[in-house]
Amino acid sequence: MQAFEKVLGAIGDIVWGPPLLILIVGTGIYLTFKLGFLQIRLLPYSLKLAFSKSQDKNSEGDISHFKALMTAMAATVGVGNIVGVATAVVIGGPGALFWMWMSAFFGMATKYGEAILAVKYRVKDANGQMAGGPMYYIEQGLKMKWLAVLFAIFGSIAAFGIGNGTQSQAVAGVVLQTWNIPTWITGVILMVVAALVILGGIKSIGNVTAFFVPIMAAFYLIAGLIIILTNLPAIPAALGLVFSDAFTGSAVAGGAIGTVIRYGVARGVFSNEAGLGSAPIAAAAAKTDMPGRQALVSMTQVFIDTLIICSITGLTIVMSGLYDSGLEGSALTAAAFSEFLGGAGPVVVSIGLIFFASSTIFGWAYYGEKCFQYLFKNPKAIYIYRILFVLVVPIGATASLDIVWTFSDVANGMMAIPNLIGLLGLSGVIALETKKILAKIKEEKNGVTSSDEAA
Repeated sequence: MQAFEKVLGAIGDIVWGPPLLILIVGTGIYLTFKLGFLQIRLLPYSLKLAFSKSQDKNSEGDISHFKALMTAMAATVGVGNIVGVATAVVIGGPGALFWMWMSAFFGMATKYGEAILAVKYRVKDANGQMAGGPMYYIEQGLKMKWLAVLFAIFGSIAAFGIGNGTQSQAVAGVVLQTWNIPTWITGVILMVVAALVILGGIKSIGNVTAFFVPIMAAFYLIAGLIIILTNLPAIPAALGLVFSDAFTGSAVAGGAIGTVIRYGVARGVFSNEAGLGSAPIAAAAAKTDMPGRQALVSMTQVFIDTLIICSITGLTIVMSGLYDSGLEGSALTAAAFSEFLGGAGPVVVSIGLIFFASSTIFGWAYYGEKCFQYLFKNPKAIYIYRILFVLVVPIGATASLDIVWTFSDVANGMMAIPNLIGLLGLSGVIALETKKILAKIKEEKNGVTSSDEAA
């Protein structure tokens, strides 16, 4: 098993090496310029649209813009926002936070492109529900079904690791450490909760995440904002260190600037998943009259996840000065929060981690089942997948998952490759649909609205 793990680790290093990171960020840069820096021009409009509950309520789709966004946020905001950021700052130094921001900025264009294609090429399944994502726009848009099948295979496998086992393990670990509750008890509770949410399908997941995600995000953000607002004099120095270290790598042994960039970009991508092709699966379920409208909503996910939530974690760690203390992962984040919140610090991080990881299980269950459905077509396959997914939760909470994590890491990377090929190959479609939504927005500003908006 150790030899197998080493082989997987070597494959993971290759898959997540500089070529793929350059391809992911490069795709974001390309789309950013092709779309005229859309993420700057339309971010205020996108945020307003994302939190509108009446928008497109009578349009075709399964769930609202907001619920589609919250489902994607549930899957994206996870262990990476606490553990991933800490890892990036420890290995890459404070400057890694800057490169996380850069990957997120360009990732917003990538996420926009993914969602626009997901809605454009979505179909109705045998149950009358929407099905979409990279497998559909690769098959229908690029006419490369073999590549779509590869994406679906890797997506359905990765969901069990990154979106399930590793998340339940993180929750069980922090509950054991903080409250001394045995991991198997946590695993059983998580399984029951997951079953109640996941077995009901996307509408159930959407309803739960629409309530759950804003609360969990607000809880963590409020704690972070208390730290920042009560330590405003320390912010300029922290930001100065982030920016200076981003281009010198002085905080890394030997001044390895490449290490700063690599870990900043890599952890940014893991955090917001821009380019992996997971979130557009949820976007395809949204009620919308235009692909570009849901794409603008999806774009805000990266902004909230990385530029806000990850920044809270990163700046707190940098201000604490503990990034070179030898602590790692959630222990480092908890210690950093303790520097400013005292004994409440570890509790805040523990509760945040529980919320973040649990919600990731809900979101990734939907991603995995849609990939599985694409492969097997039979609607009953979805229910088989859901049951298997729920049963893995307690196993993940109690088992050692080093190999599962590494294997899922590889599967995530392999998901990204066909998805990025699809994005680049269909960039013309993305641009065309963008012209349509820009024209629609112009009409709205001039007082012209669609019938469902007027209603």
